[in-house]
Amino acid sequence: MTMDASDHLRGFNKTIGEMPGANVSKSLRECNVTENSCGRSGSVGFPITMMITGMVGNTLALILVYISYRKKENKRKKSFLLCIGSLALTDLFGQLLTSPIVISVYRAGMEWKHIDPSGNLCGFFGVCMTTFGLCALFLASAMAIERAMAITNPHWYSNHMKTSVTKQTLAVIWCLVLLFALLPIAGVGEYKQQWPGTWCFISTGDRKVPGNMFFAITFAGLGIFSLLVTLSCNVVTIRGLIIRCKTKSGTSQSSKHWERLTTETVIQLLGIMCVLLICWSPLLVLMLRMIYTKVSSHQCNLTGNPIQTTGQEDHFSCNFFLTAIRLASLNQILDPWVYLLFREILLRKFCIVANAVSNCSIDDRKETQTALDALNKQNHDDNNIHKPQSS
Repeated sequence: MTMDASDHLRGFNKTIGEMPGANVSKSLRECNVTENSCGRSGSVGFPITMMITGMVGNTLALILVYISYRKKENKRKKSFLLCIGSLALTDLFGQLLTSPIVISVYRAGMEWKHIDPSGNLCGFFGVCMTTFGLCALFLASAMAIERAMAITNPHWYSNHMKTSVTKQTLAVIWCLVLLFALLPIAGVGEYKQQWPGTWCFISTGDRKVPGNMFFAITFAGLGIFSLLVTLSCNVVTIRGLIIRCKTKSGTSQSSKHWERLTTETVIQLLGIMCVLLICWSPLLVLMLRMIYTKVSSHQCNLTGNPIQTTGQEDHFSCNFFLTAIRLASLNQILDPWVYLLFREILLRKFCIVANAVSNCSIDDRKETQTALDALNKQNHDDNNIHKPQSS
């Protein structure tokens, strides 16, 4: 599901900025001179960079998960490692199956028909996009639910949560999402080539295709539902961790260890929520908007000129849709880092700094309290000295 990542929001803002009428006319004339002059040019280096970066991160995550899984005897930890490994494997396969197609389209001058005259590859690409996109979201939700149960109801979790249940849940998620993604192949919905012609995805504006609106709305609805479940469960987990940390507060070594783990986990969960919101909410919300306004990104691809074909407002939607799908693709690169790699590399250092700052504050409070106690004691002694002796 890795897409070309050219210039991101900086170039995008220049493209969609409001222009006076004279500038629009000038842009139209320039677009008419050259077929590929309006946003269709790009460098093959961007999708290659995203593919390599994603492959390296997810491969490292799989290696770490495999090593840890073989060492762990705790079933609870094995279940969580299975979820992380499944997410990394899903992201890795998504990149391996889609990135080579995108690179091939770039090398063919961004002309999809040169590598796919029959159009069958477009359907395959759309199935991959839908499958690996929804799988990643549902796996994130499954991990969030698993963490929330482990924190809020640890006794039930330890008695009922087994690795076999985790494996069955993962298999069900993969199968159900794949069956949903295959609906257009069965005639419900449609995958179409999207602007600027380097990828295929769900059509959002064509109401003539049977079941197309149902398929597009269901995809966006399932994605938003998964995001809400993940965010809600992570909030519940953070709240449970903070409560347990307060009950275990003290000066013992185990209390300090628990505080460090709580800090690391809270930071990690906040990072996961931020990444999911930034990467997925633009695409899902924009899909609903485009469905409502009957706009589809493939309309911008008909003549290679989105402004001339659909107007300036729809040109905004087409470019923003491209940026949104790039952000969603970026999630596959960031997943192994926010779930596993950053925790090993950065969180411990962050917690060391945080603990140092906290200890300094505690020492300052102790010194202040000691000074106040000494002053109060001195005042008390002075009062006893000046108090008249009873006869």
